[in-house]
Amino acid sequence: MAVAAAPPALAAIWPEQLGTFTRGPAGPAPVAEKAVWDEYGLQESEQASYTSASRKFTATAYRMKDPTGALAAFQWQRPAAATKSIVASLAAETPTGVVFAYHNYLFRLEGYKPSSEELAPLLNGLARLDQGSLPALAGYLPKEGLSLNSERYILGPVSLEKFEPRISPSVAAFHLGTEAQLGKFTMQGGEMTLAVLSYPTPNLARERTAEFSQIPKAVVKRSGPLVAVIVAPPNADDAERLLAKVQYQASITWNERTPTARDNIGNLILNIFNLTGLLLLFCAGAGLAFGGIKYFSRRLMRRWVGDDPMILLHLEDR
Repeated sequence: MAVAAAPPALAAIWPEQLGTFTRGPAGPAPVAEKAVWDEYGLQESEQASYTSASRKFTATAYRMKDPTGALAAFQWQRPAAATKSIVASLAAETPTGVVFAYHNYLFRLEGYKPSSEELAPLLNGLARLDQGSLPALAGYLPKEGLSLNSERYILGPVSLEKFEPRISPSVAAFHLGTEAQLGKFTMQGGEMTLAVLSYPTPNLARERTAEFSQIPKAVVKRSGPLVAVIVAPPNADDAERLLAKVQYQASITWNERTPTARDNIGNLILNIFNLTGLLLLFCAGAGLAFGGIKYFSRRLMRRWVGDDPMILLHLEDR
């Protein structure tokens, strides 16, 4: 197996301290099958060793182009016998370590299983974090019969050839923006691999269904923009039952402005009348107050306050 060095690290990923551990020298992580990593969008990697007074572990990190690449790398790098971990939504652990994805990053720790609290300073300080959503395609694999940790996400010809070489890249047609989710299923008649491929439109999926049907011994089903394929199943009935569970469900997000009371013209006119009434009441009150003050000033303080002289315009002289 060829091993090549990843591109030089652009910036430090691992912090100087992780819990009670202190980081040693760090450098780019060695990667095997670099073509697959490149297809998944590897942009930076870093490997470091951490030590404490009595323990030591190795930490490896990969920064991918987007969360989809991190999901694909997580499914690939997750050990076959790993169990679910609670340190992240995409996380698996073994007796000696943990591997987990966080947005567009993949982390692997060997020799130590940190808690979520210990990982918080690392995750909060990550640079170039892509917080995009994960692909919905990953959720279309049926759960019943799915072999543990057998899922593999496909982003191009290299990963397709590695995980399902019986489907050719030309049939998958990655130039259309195709992505695929694979999984191995243990059925009564034996094990089979289900590939669910996603296309931009149902029409394109319909066209590709005809191409997939040309693969020898392939069982194919289309559901909306999805094409589900099982190549050479050991039992045709099991394959049909499994394909029947792949159902596309459209998710529509409709953003519409919600009308408020301000949008009602009747409320606008009513508010105008209310404001006019308040202004009239204010003017009347102010006039009465001014008149009252003048009246009581003349009655009670006639000695000190003289009568206001009347202003005459003498218009007849003009």
